[in-house]
Amino acid sequence: MSKSIAYDKSYKLAIRIVNCCKWIRSNKSEFILSKQLLRSGTSIGANMAEANGAISDADFSAKVSIAYKECRETLYWLSLLKDTDYITEESYKSLHKDTDEVARILFSIFKTTRIDNN
Repeated sequence: MSKSIAYDKSYKLAIRIVNCCKWIRSNKSEFILSKQLLRSGTSIGANMAEANGAISDADFSAKVSIAYKECRETLYWLSLLKDTDYITEESYKSLHKDTDEVARILFSIFKTTRIDNN
């Protein structure tokens, strides 16, 4: 059963990231950058799973914030992998689009749920 659109999209993105990293490791024999991509790209969904079990609004907002930051990091690793010819422009554009979409959703959620201390 679905937890939220953000969770579903981040989970589907994690599957794509895992498959991309498997391909890079098998076809390009690259293990360092792909490990970083794997870590950040799967952390997005893991943090959304934690957000779904948050014990307070502040806890929820904090987990969404972390997931958003992991999206930003994932975009960095995707760019680096593209610019070093480990992934194609086509793969990059597709993964970037999906990651950016998740990032936009998460940032919107964060903006509406954060608790200001001011």
